[in-house]
Amino acid sequence: MKKDFITKDMTIMEVIDKKPEAIEVLMEFGLGCFSCAFSGMETIEQGALGHGMSEKIIEKMVEEINKF
Repeated sequence: MKKDFITKDMTIMEVIDKKPEAIEVLMEFGLGCFSCAFSGMETIEQGALGHGMSEKIIEKMVEEINKF
């Protein structure tokens, strides 16, 4: 596994630290959690589920982030 590979179990801030361009993808999916106080504690999956996203959408979002 590449060291910059992103998973849904990583915190939102961890993802942004590794791939700042992920902000663009998160915004496209309607997830503005990168500016939230919980972004250092909440995983992509937790944030997305909290916004009513399905597991399928979460997988697609992570896939898009990993294309960078």
